[in-house]
Amino acid sequence: QVQLVESGGGLVQAGGSLRLSCAASGSIFSITIMCWYRQAPGKQRELVATISRGGSTDYADSLKGRFIISRDNTKNTVYLQMNNLKPEDTAVYYCKAVPYSIYDAEYWGQGTQVTVSS
Repeated sequence: QVQLVESGGGLVQAGGSLRLSCAASGSIFSITIMCWYRQAPGKQRELVATISRGGSTDYADSLKGRFIISRDNTKNTVYLQMNNLKPEDTAVYYCKAVPYSIYDAEYWGQGTQVTVSS
């Protein structure tokens, strides 16, 4: 089992920045890729960014250049640095852990609210 706890959300003005954290505990050795997703009110959950255990990253095209995902394997923590935030970035942000084994379930955090005011 893996437990994920997100933090760092809050209210910020447009143009501001926030850094989200996702702390993982439990069977960390079983995890390979870590992801950030977000879900805005009335919309489907969408992938924001992914990072492999080795540090390879990928982003949603619309967010490249503003969001940066990183991970500290010594702290079992993944970060999402969000810059130049826009009102449309308002959403609940979720962390997901993908296990090495396809037979294991993926793990989700409880989410952290990000609200960007105009």
